[in-house]
Amino acid sequence: MSSVNIRLREWRESDALTVLQAFQAPDLRRQAPWPIVTLKDALGWIASWEGAGHAFAVTVGGDQVIGNVAVTRIDAHDTGWVSYWVVPEARGRGVAVAATEKLARWAFDERGLYRLELGHRMNNPASCRVATKAGFRPEDIERGRLRYDGVRHDVERHARLATD
Repeated sequence: MSSVNIRLREWRESDALTVLQAFQAPDLRRQAPWPIVTLKDALGWIASWEGAGHAFAVTVGGDQVIGNVAVTRIDAHDTGWVSYWVVPEARGRGVAVAATEKLARWAFDERGLYRLELGHRMNNPASCRVATKAGFRPEDIERGRLRYDGVRHDVERHARLATD
């Protein structure tokens, strides 16, 4: 378990500037369903979580937002899909691991889920380390699952059970 002192809280409209700045990082641009280039786009991203699952701002210190962690696609089998991101300046400190662990505990204890899944591109070893350190075991490789700029990427799927 990670010892990074983070908090999870609901996203607020007042976080829009932070969201806008976060999605300027080249590797985060693809993590949004549309380009986040204006404050209106960022407000739309925050609002888009309503009814889509559970997304939490990851904060440190007083209330500085440094990332996002979410569980979506919750199905009738009590399974959900986990996603996470951390702003570049907060990476390498265990923030994503701590946030993903905290989200998993919440999803199992408060939401009553049994299985959580996530996936990462095979060319993203940092995301693989986050998943593994947060207790998500690798399960399989989905060949050619994603396509960015005309290039296909394999994805490794991980899962964590409430009983793990």
